[in-house]
Parts: sequence; structure tokens; C-alpha cells
Amino acid sequence: MRIALVTDAWKPQVNGVARTLAALRGALAVAGHEAVPLTPDLFRTVPCPTQSEVRLALYPQSGLARRLDALAPEAIHIATEGPLGLAARHYCIERNLRFTTAYHTKFPEYLKARFGIPLSWSYAALRRFHARSSAVMVATETVRRELTTRGFERVVPWTRGVDVTLFRPGCAPAVDLPRPVFLCVGRVAAEKNLPLFLDLDLPGSKLLVGDGHLLSEMKRRYPRVFFAGRQEGEALVRHYASADVFVLPSRTETFGLVLLEALACGLPIAALPVAGPLDVIGGSAAGVLDWDLRAAAMAALHIPREICRSYAMRFSWRTSTEQFLSHVVPVRDPPTGSRALKSAESVTAPPLASAGGAARGPGARRWVCPRSRPVGR
Repeated sequence: MRIALVTDAWKPQVNGVARTLAALRGALAVAGHEAVPLTPDLFRTVPCPTQSEVRLALYPQSGLARRLDALAPEAIHIATEGPLGLAARHYCIERNLRFTTAYHTKFPEYLKARFGIPLSWSYAALRRFHARSSAVMVATETVRRELTTRGFERVVPWTRGVDVTLFRPGCAPAVDLPRPVFLCVGRVAAEKNLPLFLDLDLPGSKLLVGDGHLLSEMKRRYPRVFFAGRQEGEALVRHYASADVFVLPSRTETFGLVLLEALACGLPIAALPVAGPLDVIGGSAAGVLDWDLRAAAMAALHIPREICRSYAMRFSWRTSTEQFLSHVVPVRDPPTGSRALKSAESVTAPPLASAGGAARGPGARRWVCPRSRPVGR
């Protein structure tokens, strides 16, 4: 199956959305599907306000339409709500094509934190963006409930995985700091609530990995914190290996892919009991969730690394990919008897449901991930 993957988040961006989509593309290829990314690097771009490292496509509508016409995808997934996402949505609606979308990022909370824009305004815009989608994919049950409460429909689960071959314990540390070392990995931005972590009275050292528009300010405010900047791949793994506890102060996560990466490296988690940590950690023994983040961090020091690694092994990109495939829809209903498709009735995954629990309907079709071929590790 050929899937158009339209996204404003892609390499060289280093964030959970870009990494999730890259992993998905690889896993789909292993499963015998072709996912074609349509990304900002294919168009003229301008820097995103407050995040100059993120490039946004400039007036991509006609160019994207030409590429989609040439590609003739069997399914279209719109991963983000930026300029490319808007252009793809317009393309589909204008041609009466079906498509799916995903809600990766709490932009309303970001916009409120950075610019003071009321949540109601931003959520109204997002609700309109996703209203025509056949399925709005979200990473956790908590986020599904939140969006349903705000009037979104056809919200369905799409979990995440982690590369346990890359993210592993036992690597040589990148830095040698006084122990214990409390680590946070993420964008250095207002919505990440970093001062909550950086102001904590903790023994040992604090290590922050990431880049962003507030990095210079954070360095000035917290001279005793070790700022490692942006890290990727093996270098990032070695920074996880430098720490004893992973601390996540954010209140705006939809999942928190860094949680799985830290756990796979054997790091226990300390976080607030909010969406993301509640779903990933929950009542497991792999972390501590507490509104008192210092208490959580100190308690997490006593969690054995083996428990964290074992818990992370439960999250596979194979499961994530199968769930994604169970939700995508053909741009048009295929002819009866099409060999490329299986009916929803033959798929073992739960039926695609709306927020209220109603299935898409008897005419729905879904693709499945062949179980005879392993997906992504």
C-alpha cells in the first residue's frame, strides 16, 4: 500500500513527532508498505517564529497538490496541523478524498504559554482542522478523553514504541558529573516547564539535553546546571547513561517519547501525574509520579534499573505500526473483491470507533500489518 505521509515535522528537526514518523516509515517499509513523506524540505520555507531551527513550508498548496496527483496514494495521513497539513486537508476536501490525521502536540497550551492566546481559541481551530478526518490518532487514553471532552470526534488510540537496540543500558557516559545525576531531555522552551526541574533542591547534579529559544536565558539563570545542547543517536544514549534519574517537569505532553527512551536505557522516571506520564508510567514500578517533583525524583533513585529496562521492552514499534494501519482508510472505497484490502470484519484489532464508541460503519476498510515479518527494532 502506498501512503502519503504529510508532515510539517521531519528531519533535521529533533522532536518526538519527527522521530515517531521516521520510525513509522521504517516499520511500514519492513511490513511491505510504502510510506512517502511529503515534508518541508520539498518546498520553499521560512523559519518558525520562536523556533528558527524549524522550517515551515511557504504557500505549499499548489506544489503539494502536484506531488499528491503524481503520487496517487492509496491512503493519505496528515500528521501535523501546520502549512503542509492545512494544504493536504484542503486537497482532500476539494477532491472528496478520505484521510486520517494525528494530534501529536498540545499547540493550544504552547500558544498560551508563549503568547497568552486563550485555549478556547486554539482548540476551536484544531477542532475544525480535524473535523473531516476519518480518524484522529492520539498517543494515549488520557489525551483521547481530553479531546473528546473538547468536542473532537472519531478520536482513536495510536501508541508509540522505542528502539531497544539503540536505547540500552551499559553505555559509556558522555559526561562525568557528581552523583546522583538528574537528567531532563527536551526542547528548551516555555511550554516544557523547565524551571520546575531546574529550581529543585536536589543533591548531585542536574543535566539538561536539548536546544530551544530559551537556552541562552536558562544558561544565565542556572549556571550550576550542565547544559549539553542538542544530542542525537548514540550521543543521546550516552547522555542517558550519564544519569541516575530522568525528570520530566512538563505538563503539556501527549505521550513523551523520551520517557520510553530513558526507561530503555535503565533510567527510572520522576514526573508529574499528568497526560503522558500517567499513561506511560501509570501504576508501574518504573517511575514515581507526584505533584511534589522533588519527592518523586528522590524516590525514583531507589528504583532498580532492571525494572525500567524490562518495562520499556513492552513498547514495540510493531504494535504501534499495526495500530496505525488499523486506522488508515483508503482515499476512496475500493472495488468489491480488491486483493489489496481486507475488510474491517477480518481484522483482529478493535473496530475504529469515534469518541462516543460508534464504529466507522459497515463500508469501512482497513489495512493490516503482516505478522510474518518483524517490525522495527
